[in-house]
Amino acid sequence: MRTGAGPGSAGAPSGAAPKTADFDYELPPGRIARYPAGRRSDSRLLVLSRSTGEIRHRRFRDLPGLLDPRDLLVVNDTRVFPARLLGRKPTGAAAEVLLLRPAPGGGERVWEALVRPGRKLKPGRLVVVAPELSVRVLDACPDGRRIVRVEGPLGVREALDRFGRLPLPPYLGRADEPLDRDRYQTVYARNEGWVAAPTAGLHFTPELLAEVDERGVARTALTLHVGTATFRPVDAWDPAAHTMDSERYEVPGRAAEAYRRCRERGGRVWAVGTTVVRALESAAEGRGRIRRGPGTTDLFIRPPHSFRTVDCLITNFHLPRSTLLMLVAAFAGLRAVRRAYATAIGADYRFYSYGDAMAAVP
Repeated sequence: MRTGAGPGSAGAPSGAAPKTADFDYELPPGRIARYPAGRRSDSRLLVLSRSTGEIRHRRFRDLPGLLDPRDLLVVNDTRVFPARLLGRKPTGAAAEVLLLRPAPGGGERVWEALVRPGRKLKPGRLVVVAPELSVRVLDACPDGRRIVRVEGPLGVREALDRFGRLPLPPYLGRADEPLDRDRYQTVYARNEGWVAAPTAGLHFTPELLAEVDERGVARTALTLHVGTATFRPVDAWDPAAHTMDSERYEVPGRAAEAYRRCRERGGRVWAVGTTVVRALESAAEGRGRIRRGPGTTDLFIRPPHSFRTVDCLITNFHLPRSTLLMLVAAFAGLRAVRRAYATAIGADYRFYSYGDAMAAVP
């Protein structure tokens, strides 16, 4: 773990734009959740008041009690696909390909990818995953990505289902296991996209969603396909120097209409995850409306940011120096978030993708 000023310290001076070091903290390795909770909704939930700084400790199954019938719950229905391919070069040396997204104009078989070892897998090289599946490197991009072609008699989706592995975050320190096919996926995942789960939604169960519905709370879904760059730490001293990768999103017409109605009745918009916040803020049109349809966003939300679309945020506990932590700090206040993280560490909360959750409320 990176170490720095510690989550309870003062952070940036009043009136100064925070620097990357202000989003650093020290986390004992044992606080990283390497496996999910026995039941999704048994995860803990730290509730942080944005206005008072008060912290309350709950379970995620208590979430419906925080909602008002006028509110709107917005989730990200992206679906993780088994994009990690483990194989060997013709020399017998191990190699890995992580498919990111179809390359523009390349059809279903040509993809943007990350490869390992990067220096060895140059254009023309082949990675054999199985007798029915190989990956050929076609081109190298300036940012280190590769353009690859998936080869073999099987269709790409069938080949990935048979031979692909889920791309679990490296900080879990383990290979994917059968349980991850279910648990590293939200129960409402629908639109297959990129390689990382919107982890704030992993805590929901069908029963919990039914309880939300029974309270009369509206809910809707949009899609933002999450890429690996979202989780990359910010290396620049000043966050303003960091460049976000572009991610694809889509706001269905029904989601835009649900948002408009929520605003008209005076309800609060609850974003389930930072990905939902990025999509809504990118689609904001003002006057209580969001733009429907597809789009791309490289919006980097960090302090200070004036939020236009979201009142409450459900999120997990994020890595130091990450753009995700910066977004949460922009929403709830850097000092309050640092204190919440210090409290969570002291109270043995579990961190990161399979860890516990936090709700930032008015």
